Amino acid sequence: MRYTAALISAADVHVSRRFYEELFGLKLDHDYGINVSFTCGLALQQNFAWLAGVPEDSVAHRSHNMELCFETEDFDGFLKQLDRRPGVRRLGDVVEPGWGQRTVRLYDPDGHLIEVGEDMGMVVRRFLASGMSMEAVSARMDVSIADLKKLLTAE
Repeated sequence: MRYTAALISAADVHVSRRFYEELFGLKLDHDYGINVSFTCGLALQQNFAWLAGVPEDSVAHRSHNMELCFETEDFDGFLKQLDRRPGVRRLGDVVEPGWGQRTVRLYDPDGHLIEVGEDMGMVVRRFLASGMSMEAVSARMDVSIADLKKLLTAE
């Protein structure tokens, strides 16, 4: 058995497809009309209640019980791109938890929560560039030095 995709409900699959392609640069894998899938494993389904065999009113909008997570090496560039899309609803401002990864949360056109975070390797590089030692970065991020080195060499 293998995991194949996360399938989320879309009121209008064409609007949602454009959102993910334009804002996140996702590449289309398959387009079956009311179902599209991207090469990363995300899939969008219009008429989700019909597909799942559940009542239409049971399909939650903005449920806050999961989020799609993305990371980017150009977090500031992503924020500028997001600013050019005033219709995108954000859940608060940019936050930086204790481990130092800057993140922002927003909603897709169907109310699904999305987190976009700074690539973890970039977090390590930012801390090192600020003059912190690997030991200090390890303590700040609560990550072993061996794992920091993996983050620095990850593709």
